[in-house]
Amino acid sequence: MTDLRKVDVNLLVVLDAILTERNLTRAGEELGMTQPAVSGALARLRQQFDDPILTRNGRVFELTAKGEELVPLVSEAMVEVSRLLDLQPIFDPATSTRTFMISGSDYVLAQMTPVLLGLLEAKAPNVHIEFDYLPVDARVTVDDLLRRDVIIASSTAGLPGKKQSLFSDSFVCIADASHPKLVTGAFSTDDLVDARFVQSRFGDVAVTIVDDLLIQAGVTPTIALSVQGFLSVPHVVAGSDLLGFVPERLALQAKDALGLVIASTPVKSATLVEAAHWHPSKTNDPAIVWLLALLREASELVEFGDDKQ
Repeated sequence: MTDLRKVDVNLLVVLDAILTERNLTRAGEELGMTQPAVSGALARLRQQFDDPILTRNGRVFELTAKGEELVPLVSEAMVEVSRLLDLQPIFDPATSTRTFMISGSDYVLAQMTPVLLGLLEAKAPNVHIEFDYLPVDARVTVDDLLRRDVIIASSTAGLPGKKQSLFSDSFVCIADASHPKLVTGAFSTDDLVDARFVQSRFGDVAVTIVDDLLIQAGVTPTIALSVQGFLSVPHVVAGSDLLGFVPERLALQAKDALGLVIASTPVKSATLVEAAHWHPSKTNDPAIVWLLALLREASELVEFGDDKQ
């Protein structure tokens, strides 16, 4: 192990800028340092790693193999250092200017964002939240949890780290109101066998439990097309003979505007439980404790509404 007492930790900031900009002049401009000062720091970094890190190729600079290897490691280290420095013994939401990062599916963000922003305006007017979608391949890693404050995903998604349930929903079948086989507001097993479906995917590999439930009901679904997430499913189903399964809350919000119906089927009902996931190292961060409480409050409003209205 390297003896940190013999290392200038300030070099980490310079290394991050060099790896990001891949140019000493631009790295210096980013850091407010002169080009000679950055060159001096790079010389020390080269000695530390026993590697050139950045080399010239014609008119441009390129990272060495070691430099490329350092990019994600240094990025993660910068996030952790920033989080450590942001960690305060107390957290006052009324005065804090902290920015939180929350990831979730399109459905989760559509349901929670308006409610959460309303609570922030009332309780923590200077706190900011940056929202982004789940990692594109839906395979959330420990590194993903380190880079974000909270990831909201299914409680059964098998994500690493700690979790806390937020709100639930049930999957329902939606169809266009003029679907030729929708006579009594229900589809039989035979109807589902003959039907074409819109499949919700998350990245290239993850799908919902609905496909398994259809198979258990004796239906091998014919997938007409796959879409990312849930929000586009009602729009694709509208005006077509396609069927889709989406969370009921989304179906209720979309059906009147798009001319859809929620149809009964012989498929076993499935409950989707959305949960907050976070890295265990953040459990005792007062700001994260507050954020989780805020997410619980927002989730109650999503699930049960505001009884004051």
